[in-house]
Amino acid sequence: MSDHQTSLNRRQLLAAGAALGVGALAAPHVSRAQEAATLRITGWGGKWGQIMSSDLIPAFEKEYKCKVVTDTALPFLPKLQASPRSAPIYDVLHTNSNEQWAAVEMGLVEPKIDAKQVPNLADVYPYAVSDKIVGVSIFTSAIGLGMRTDKDYPAVTSWKDFWDARYSGARGGYVIPVNSLGQAFLTLCGALYGKGYTDLDAAYGALEKIKPIKLVDFTGAMEKMLLSSEVGICVIHDSGVYRYYDDKPPTTFVAPKEGVLALEQVLSITPGSKVKELANAYVNYMLSLPVQKKLAQSVWYSPTNKTVVLDEPYASRLLTTPEKVSSLIQVDWKWYNAHKDAIDSRVNRIFRG
Repeated sequence: MSDHQTSLNRRQLLAAGAALGVGALAAPHVSRAQEAATLRITGWGGKWGQIMSSDLIPAFEKEYKCKVVTDTALPFLPKLQASPRSAPIYDVLHTNSNEQWAAVEMGLVEPKIDAKQVPNLADVYPYAVSDKIVGVSIFTSAIGLGMRTDKDYPAVTSWKDFWDARYSGARGGYVIPVNSLGQAFLTLCGALYGKGYTDLDAAYGALEKIKPIKLVDFTGAMEKMLLSSEVGICVIHDSGVYRYYDDKPPTTFVAPKEGVLALEQVLSITPGSKVKELANAYVNYMLSLPVQKKLAQSVWYSPTNKTVVLDEPYASRLLTTPEKVSSLIQVDWKWYNAHKDAIDSRVNRIFRG
């Protein structure tokens, strides 16, 4: 770290906040040595990518006098693994928790974010930095049940309703070896019908009983099946239903009484990054009030900064209170990844049968 550091004055902070349409940003120090540097990150496409590239990234670049290069071409992990540890292809890895745990096991990312370098970390919900998280969760979606409201289905309150015989052939799920929502759902099956989230025999038995079921690789495909009425009930994250709120389709999201599974958007920093201060500043930026609110209300992701106050209809539907957050079920991805090969083999046999 350079001894010559510069801090942001209040006028700069207010200007950055104004660029995003809300208040000032809490910003860590970034040394002059890292000004005009290039920060290499990963990110999503779609609406998320549009907001980032048109608004949030330019504001960050202006604030820190740097260049941000974003890779949105999946998969990220093989590219990071193939790059030199001392000169990684990414400085900040944005992906879901299952891949973050794989990355930390290989020594490709740092296990935790330094709270001294990221002031906004003090404002996140505990789950965002729990022992189930590598780095920090910046947003979280609730995985529950999506349903058609025009099929005269009875009210659904429990995950176990998914096994009701009336939904035979109308259920939607995921190809478990390739989709983390399907993997999370498998662990839930063990808890619902066995001794806990690691009870694989109970989980396999439960999966056998939901056949026939229509399986997809990605959430976008599930959204299309629900919107087209190809499925009447499905496993899906809340933002995959709420993002069509303005179109008012005959669908709804159900948060089962047993809780909702957490689909976390996680940032971690690579150990070999040459721009660590800038990487920490970016993590802090993504946790700031203006960024959290703007993205939450653009893509229907629940902010992990507990001080964010959302407008309606977001406030009443997303995870915006300690009570709602307490319904989150975080998957033990370290355990899951250790058993993934055996799980993949077994579920492939189940759904081929």
